[in-house]
Amino acid sequence: MAEATGTARRQASMPFILLTVLLDMVAIGLIVPVLPLIVGTFTASPAEQTFWFGVVTFSFGVANFFAAPVLGALSDRYGRRPVLLLGFCGLALSFIVTGLATALWMLIVVRLFSGAMQANAAVANAYVADITPPAERARRFGLLGAMFGLGFILGPALGGVLGAIDIHLPFFVAGALAIANWLYGYFVLPESLPAERRRPFDARKANPFSALKQLGALQGVGPLVVVIALANLAQFTLHSSWVLHNHFKFGWGPAENGWSLFVVGLVSFFVQGVLLRHLLKRFSPQRLAGIGLIASALTYLGFGLATQGWMMYVVIVVGTIAGGGAQASIQSLVSNAADPQNQGQTAGSVASLTSLMAVLAPTVAAPLLGLVSHLPRGDVWIGLPFFCCALLQAVGATVAISHFRRQRALHPAPAL
Repeated sequence: MAEATGTARRQASMPFILLTVLLDMVAIGLIVPVLPLIVGTFTASPAEQTFWFGVVTFSFGVANFFAAPVLGALSDRYGRRPVLLLGFCGLALSFIVTGLATALWMLIVVRLFSGAMQANAAVANAYVADITPPAERARRFGLLGAMFGLGFILGPALGGVLGAIDIHLPFFVAGALAIANWLYGYFVLPESLPAERRRPFDARKANPFSALKQLGALQGVGPLVVVIALANLAQFTLHSSWVLHNHFKFGWGPAENGWSLFVVGLVSFFVQGVLLRHLLKRFSPQRLAGIGLIASALTYLGFGLATQGWMMYVVIVVGTIAGGGAQASIQSLVSNAADPQNQGQTAGSVASLTSLMAVLAPTVAAPLLGLVSHLPRGDVWIGLPFFCCALLQAVGATVAISHFRRQRALHPAPAL
């Protein structure tokens, strides 16, 4: 049955989804500098704060691990827009209830609920794949990454400023922004997946274990599943450690952490939105992925070795510029291996794998931070979580480069 709304009749294009992702990431970024501190209001020591922050993070990740492939498959059946709207509802409720929470159990329950409803990043990737030829996907995934970066320019900086006024305030502002994004999605955002490219929902294929198996079976993708897993485990360990590491090592509060994430977003926006398209003219996605993974391993090492706050900014700038093309390049290789009817399922499978790593990351970060939380400010061993990230990323880089070399040997470029 044809949809009658003006929204449905609009032609899907990049500006629509880029604005959606930007609003989404600003809302998420708002809470980054203050969520560990909210947890700290219910705990009595740094070690206890670290443990319960890990539990809160774990709650979202485990729910999203099971839900993401289901939501991705549902977007293949019913379209991208309805699933995005569901995610915005989940985020709005999560933010507002977190701001009102009076006990740790409330934080845990609402993060479980939010994780089960939210697959916005995966569905946005599927949206871009719907409207983009395979050869252009790396560049456009880079633009999508630029919106993530811009969101982390605006969100954490604003969250740090608001958190310095009241640590609950960023959650209410983020909730209002999520509601605004739902209104934009409902009244403005067009659907990207035409009816003829939709496929029936298969619950057996949508469970996370089956979805990951199918992801690994995509031609030319297999070992990249390991690379995605290791890279995401390193990244989420960084995320889980960032605020508390900087607090323990440099004495940073919400404002300082917010500004550091502002710089991450600023440089990421430049790399993904401006630099990447020029790099893709000179290098293949495989080459950019390999270089980026090696650079990211060195970046994590640099964070761990930093003994003064200003050093973190130097590592952020140099490391993000050198390694910023890896994620978009790998995403394009995975997307190009999937057929048009399964972009949502594929993106959901990647999101599920990402969420599994988000589940595991606190179990890595929290014990490592616990081991070093007693050390004096400035001690280099407080960077232990980042040393672990560097090792994970180095292994991922080795797997990726070996895979790309085997692929070139199996499929050599034709002679001119």
